[in-house]
Amino acid sequence: MPVELSPSQALGLWHRVALAQVDDNAPDLTLRQMAILLQIYLVPPPHTVRGLASVLGVTKPVITRALDSMGAMGLVDRERDAKDRRNVVIKRTVAGALYLEKFGDLIIDEARKA
Repeated sequence: MPVELSPSQALGLWHRVALAQVDDNAPDLTLRQMAILLQIYLVPPPHTVRGLASVLGVTKPVITRALDSMGAMGLVDRERDAKDRRNVVIKRTVAGALYLEKFGDLIIDEARKA
């Protein structure tokens, strides 16, 4: 069921979610990191550094730096592709799945308050 929001209401929801996320002391992701994380978890795998760079329209080093940060937080993991050692495959983690599930619940909760 589509939800109709005015631009002001949408921004208000985004604001409340961001404030709640900061207040919760959750990992502090940039918008780029969140976009990468959502791509990894919402789009069926496999995911590679090259593929993520193409989808997001950035360079491979940009993806690598973001994955370094998210890997340190336990949200993603990386391993060499067994079929093509030049490729790095990005793997989902339990911590990453739980983070996004909680984030989704947060969005729902804040939207209900509106």
